[in-house]
Amino acid sequence: MKFSILIAHYNNALFFKDCFESILKQTYTDWEAIILDDASSADEKKIIQEIISNDTRFKFFENEKNSGVGVTKSKLIELATGEICGFLDPDDAITPTAIQKCMDIFQSKSKVVLTYSRFMTCDQHLKPISPFASARQVPNNDPYFFNYPIQIAHFVTFRKNIYEQTEKMNSNLRIGEDQDLYLKMYEKGKVQFINETNYLYRTHQGGISQNENKKRSHEYFAQVIFNTMKRRGLKMINGKKIPGSYTDYQEIFNLLNYQNELPFRIKKKIKITLQSIFG
Repeated sequence: MKFSILIAHYNNALFFKDCFESILKQTYTDWEAIILDDASSADEKKIIQEIISNDTRFKFFENEKNSGVGVTKSKLIELATGEICGFLDPDDAITPTAIQKCMDIFQSKSKVVLTYSRFMTCDQHLKPISPFASARQVPNNDPYFFNYPIQIAHFVTFRKNIYEQTEKMNSNLRIGEDQDLYLKMYEKGKVQFINETNYLYRTHQGGISQNENKKRSHEYFAQVIFNTMKRRGLKMINGKKIPGSYTDYQEIFNLLNYQNELPFRIKKKIKITLQSIFG
């Protein structure tokens, strides 16, 4: 089975060498790396192209105009020729066994459509700061699962043929496109957590989700959750009526506050335990 590493690039060449080298170190060798540049500057594109120039497994494509991450990631999936896909940001890196760990699962468990693992938050030099503590196995087949609070995160990999059975990624999203993908895949089969740190997430001033986008992130994520509720045909959440149309992100998050409370968390833990015992 081939693995497609999907890299959406926009003016991030400064850190790409670490990303590139982490791919070369993979113990799983049947992979391709597809880079889609979203109208970066000429100098930025040149740096990327020079780095990958001696390895034909890296393929470089360009958007005609700056289109945003939703459009770019949607196109990347279309360009992929591998059965399994996974996104890697050009300023981040993966550990040497990251692809092998997920491929072992996909090759042995046909009902698993998506895997995810832990990630390590790092400084701008990719030195570890702290692990993402919330990552853990989530219950499968739950219409009220919205990845809130977030548990499914990097390194996420998925079956391309199952993705093509969904409504596909919402290309209008400029933030939250990853959550949109995870929830659509979740509805198509089992997801499995890999309890290892397989992704190195770099924090730096140029990071899209790390600066002035907190409120915008909430807005986009709430829209993703609202669309998920409608897609699943839900009318009520925990005894509260779901609004007919999206108006305010806080209204959506208020519907899910019970998922942070102790009784719900205990029930979820029991469900996951039974899931692990009985499959």
